[in-house]
Amino acid sequence: MSRSFEDDDDELPLIAADMIHVEPIDFERGMNLFPPLTILFSILCGLFYAAELSRNALDNEQALIAVGAMNPARVEAGEIWRLLSAAFLHGSAAHLIGNLIMLYILGMACEHAFGKMQFLTLFVVSAVCGSIFSFFGGHTSVGASGAIFGLGGAIVGFFVRNRRHFELRDIRIGWALLCYSGFQLYLGMLVPEIDNRAHLGGLLGGILIGWVLPQALGDFRGKHLSNPIALGTLFFSILFTAYTAIYFLPRIIP
Repeated sequence: MSRSFEDDDDELPLIAADMIHVEPIDFERGMNLFPPLTILFSILCGLFYAAELSRNALDNEQALIAVGAMNPARVEAGEIWRLLSAAFLHGSAAHLIGNLIMLYILGMACEHAFGKMQFLTLFVVSAVCGSIFSFFGGHTSVGASGAIFGLGGAIVGFFVRNRRHFELRDIRIGWALLCYSGFQLYLGMLVPEIDNRAHLGGLLGGILIGWVLPQALGDFRGKHLSNPIALGTLFFSILFTAYTAIYFLPRIIP
């Protein structure tokens, strides 16, 4: 005798989404060892450092301010563009080289995870957030470390949000970056010249913007920029970068 199950729907087990096994995707697969925007920003930092040297901008604080450093008094006077220009300036060769190494590592991961255009958003927003925190410290500051900490925060947010979908081949990379960040924050407590406010501001800004931006991998590849948040933040980043360039480039280019 046949039996109809039409009346027994309530007795059938339901399969929830979290009950389905999802094979995680290898995050490093297809990663570009020469991320274009990361390399472009690194080249710009190098060129601007050479320009600093040619203008003797490292001789004293006022000379550094003259070429575009973040200075609270100048920002209060309306020179908001300094919140971004400071990220492309550095106080020494060691300062520059250390930042470029971390920029390459984190930039490669972020361009892969979020795409080129959203990498621009991550860098600009993190740099500005770092400078805003530095502004309240009352000191003149330069360096890409605020933006770099933001990239680190963004990639951490990416893995937390997508932990079921992606796996990192060597988790020790993540621990190494975490230890490096902790060491830099600790060093900032000991060395007055290191601006921990910029590090903290960039980190928080990166975590926030990295959490809300859509990923550019898997099903989102090629579709992520149709997201309203992605479009809005990208528009802001391009606009603020153009605004900064108008006032910054004439000061730094010999």
